[in-house]
Amino acid sequence: MAEFAFLTNHAQALICVARDPELRLRDIAQELDITERATHRIISDLVDAGYLARHREGRRNSYEVQADRIVPAPVLRDLQVGQLLGALAADKPAATA
Repeated sequence: MAEFAFLTNHAQALICVARDPELRLRDIAQELDITERATHRIISDLVDAGYLARHREGRRNSYEVQADRIVPAPVLRDLQVGQLLGALAADKPAATA
């Protein structure tokens, strides 16, 4: 059987940030088994699209999931990011808006 990713790296990165907004890009990259450069691009995509807010804290960034944003998928019409994260990561609290 062919291998496939059940969730995209973007979705998995969003879950990582929801679980721990203080994670470094290096930690997210390691968690997803991708490069730091790819992780930077993914996080930047999520920030640019409004699904994450970036906060500068000294030399580090922290990220905040914008839980009230609507999931961009026709099948999940009108579902908010926070609701989706709550369902996917039920053992961990979803981030707040």
